[in-house]
Amino acid sequence: MPDRKNIFFYYEKHKYNSKVDVLKKLATEQDFIVVEKSTDANIIASIGGDNTFLQAVRKTGFRQDCLYAGISVNNKNYFYCDFDISDTDKLIETMKNEQFEIRRYPTINVTIDNETSFHCLNELSVRSSIIKTFVLEVHIDDLHFETFRGDGLIVSTPTGSTAYNKSVNGSVVDPMLPSIQVSELASLNNNRYRTLGSSFILSGKRKLTLEILQDGNDYPVIGLDNEALSIQNVKRIDIELNDTIIKTIKLKDNSFWHKVQRTFL
Repeated sequence: MPDRKNIFFYYEKHKYNSKVDVLKKLATEQDFIVVEKSTDANIIASIGGDNTFLQAVRKTGFRQDCLYAGISVNNKNYFYCDFDISDTDKLIETMKNEQFEIRRYPTINVTIDNETSFHCLNELSVRSSIIKTFVLEVHIDDLHFETFRGDGLIVSTPTGSTAYNKSVNGSVVDPMLPSIQVSELASLNNNRYRTLGSSFILSGKRKLTLEILQDGNDYPVIGLDNEALSIQNVKRIDIELNDTIIKTIKLKDNSFWHKVQRTFL
C-alpha cells in the first residue's frame, strides 16, 4: 500500500483502547500515519466484529476513495474481518509484503418517498412495528409483482445474503453477481393476498419499489444494515443496486466462499 499510508481506527471508545494502542504503535513502526479524523484517512480499519465494520462504513460515509479493513478482537469467524487483533505477525507480514487483495462489495441505494436516500452494505429490512401484519405492494421496474401481507420483507446485497436474509432461508449469493435478493418475513397467503412464498433474486439493473398501504400500521420499522431509520409515515421505498462500491482488504486464499464454508459447514 505504498500510496495509502493514512490510517484511521474505528472502534468503541474506552472498550479496546489498550489493544488499539498496540495497533497504532505497530502501524507507526511500519511507516503508516495514524490520523484522528476519518476524513484524513485513505485506510479505515474497524476494530470489533461485523457489526462494527458495518458501522465504520456507515459512519464514515461509504467512502469509495479509501480501503476498509476489518480486524476482529475475539478470534471468531466474521465475514468482514480478515484479520485478528492478536495475530500481529500476520498484520506485519501483510503490511510489509502486501499479501492481500482488494475485495469489492456492492451496495444498494434506498430512497424514501422520493426524497431522502441512504446506502446499505448488508440489507434493508421493512418490518411491522406493532403486533399486526401490514401490506406492501411490490413492484419490479414497472410491473406490479405481488401484494404482500405479513411481518415484513428483507432486501439484501450478495454479501448481506449470509446475514438476516439467510436466517429466513434466503439463498447465499456470490458477491461477484451484481444483484439484490428479496426475502419474506411470515407472509400471509390466502385468496386475497398471494406472494411468491420464497426469496427471489433480481438483476442489479432492476428497480424494486415497495408501497406501504396506509391501513393503521403506518409506521414500519425500517432497518439499514444494523441501524434503524427514524422516519415515520413512510409510503414508498425505492431500492436499486448502487454504483457505490466498498473496497475492503482481504487476505489471499480467503474468499467469500472460504468464509461461508468456515461459518456454516
